[in-house]
Amino acid sequence: MDLLELRGKIDEIDAKIVELYEKRMDISRQVAEYKIETGKQVFDKAREEEKLRKVKALTHNEFNALGIEELFEQIMSMSRKLQYRMLTEHGSTGRLPFIGVDCLYKEKVKVVFQGAEGAYSQAAMVQYFGDQADSFHVDTFRDAMTAIDEGRADFAVLPIENSTAGIVSEIYDLLAEFENYIVGEQIIKIEHCLMALPGTRMEEIRTVYSHPQSLMQSARFLSEHNWRQISMHNNAFAAQKVAEEKNRCQAAIASEYAAKIYGLEVLARGVNQSSTNSTRFIIVTNQKIFLENAKKISICFEVPHESGSLYHMLSHFIYNNLNMNRIESRPIEDRSWEYRFFIDFEGNLSDSAVKNALRGLRAEARNMRILGNY
Repeated sequence: MDLLELRGKIDEIDAKIVELYEKRMDISRQVAEYKIETGKQVFDKAREEEKLRKVKALTHNEFNALGIEELFEQIMSMSRKLQYRMLTEHGSTGRLPFIGVDCLYKEKVKVVFQGAEGAYSQAAMVQYFGDQADSFHVDTFRDAMTAIDEGRADFAVLPIENSTAGIVSEIYDLLAEFENYIVGEQIIKIEHCLMALPGTRMEEIRTVYSHPQSLMQSARFLSEHNWRQISMHNNAFAAQKVAEEKNRCQAAIASEYAAKIYGLEVLARGVNQSSTNSTRFIIVTNQKIFLENAKKISICFEVPHESGSLYHMLSHFIYNNLNMNRIESRPIEDRSWEYRFFIDFEGNLSDSAVKNALRGLRAEARNMRILGNY
C-alpha cells in the first residue's frame, strides 16, 4: 500500500472516531440532564478509574494501553466540562460566598502596612486610599494579616511581586493560611535614592543601610564607592536609623518618599540599575467582597501527586476560554515534594465561564480557594 492509501484509511477511521465521539457526548448530555434532576455530582473519581482500567485491558500492548489511558482521560474530561456547562446554563451553579459591591468603602477606613513610616508600602497605600487614610504600620507581613483578620484594620497593603526580584513568597503562604481576600492592587515604580543627613557630602559616607534586595539592585552604583553595606529589614527602617543616629558617615538607600518623611537629603536618585523596576502591591481585607467591575481573579489549589493532575486542572481555563495571567507554586508545609498552586486569570465572579471553570476546579482539585476578584 502506498502512502496515499494509508492516509485514506486513517481519514476513514478518523471520521468514525468523530462520529462516535459526538454520540458519546450526546449521551453525556443526557447524563447531565439526569444529574441536574437528581442533584448527583458530576465528578465520580472511582467510576472514572474503573473505566480507565477496563479500556486499557482491551489493548494489546503497553504502548497502546498508555495511549488509550491518555485518550480516555481527555474524553472523560470533555464530558465533565460539558456537564459543568449544562449545570451552569440551568442555573445550578450554587452561590459563591462573595458579594459584589459598587465601591470598597464609603467612609473613612483603617489601613495597615508593613514597615516603618516612609516604606514603599506606605506610598502604595497613599496612592490607593489617599493621603487622608487612617493608617498604622507593623513589623511583619504576618502582623498585617493578623490585624485585618482580627478586625483592627479594614485593609492591609502588602507587596506581592517585584518586576526584577520576583514574587514575595511569604505573602503567597499567608494568603493560603489566612481567611483574607484580595480586593485591589496598586503598582509603584521603584526608584531607590541615596540619602543622608542634610548637608552631608558623598565623600563623608562610610556606611550604607538598606534592604538586601535594594542593595543588590543598586550594586552597580555601590561598586563605584568603597562603602560598608549593612542589610536592614526594610528600606524605611534604614532611613529612620540614619535620621535618628545623626551620623554624617551613614547613608540609606530608600525611596524619596522616605527621605521626605525623615527629613533626609537625597544625594543621588535612581541608584538602582533598572529604570523599569516596579512593585505590585495587593489590597487585602477580611470581607468576601469584590468590585462589580473587577477583572482579575486569584485562586489557589492543591493537586493529587499524580502524573497529569496539574494539566487537567489547567484545562478548565482553556475550555472556558479564560486567559491565565500567572501561575506560581509554593511547597506545602509538612508534605514533602507536594505543592500548592496560585493562579491569576482574567474574569469576574459573575461571569458564567468563570463559574463553570471554578465549579470544575472545586470538584477536581484539592482545597481550592478563591483568594479574590479585583
